[in-house]
Amino acid sequence: MAQENVAAATTANGAATTVVEKEKSVTFTAYKPQLIVEPHKVGDAVAFYKTVFDAEETGRSLYPKRKADQELPHLVSSELNLAGTTVVVTSGSELIKTGTMPAVLETDDVEAAVAKAVAAGAVKVVEDEEVGGGGGVKGKVTDPFGYTWIFVSPAKKSEKEDDKEV
Repeated sequence: MAQENVAAATTANGAATTVVEKEKSVTFTAYKPQLIVEPHKVGDAVAFYKTVFDAEETGRSLYPKRKADQELPHLVSSELNLAGTTVVVTSGSELIKTGTMPAVLETDDVEAAVAKAVAAGAVKVVEDEEVGGGGGVKGKVTDPFGYTWIFVSPAKKSEKEDDKEV
């Protein structure tokens, strides 16, 4: 709902009037989580996410100046398509804390997802366990860049849920 700003104004003949201004509404078109990794590790992080999550790189930004001894330009940020969502991987600084956003990914094979992540360098955090209520399985890993990933199997729908009206 738009907010209204009410202001008093005076006309040329000295009569008081009320002016109502409506704020422009804002529409958001996308939510893009940003994973901030240590400086100069964006390329490694992108390679990890491509390997483990089959992410597809859809865009990238390179640092315009590079040192003569660098073989490849420095990757500053990259946009990845991960499970239908755009995720931005970007280089942080000492002032920005890295690895602080846990993410949940739904998969039909939690054990395989955990094994693939561990094989690529992630650390398994907890044993797979049953999730209460939906009967789904969950596994948790921390990637080499400090992010925690929670893999869950789809919750089983009950007959009551199928009959719900939204």
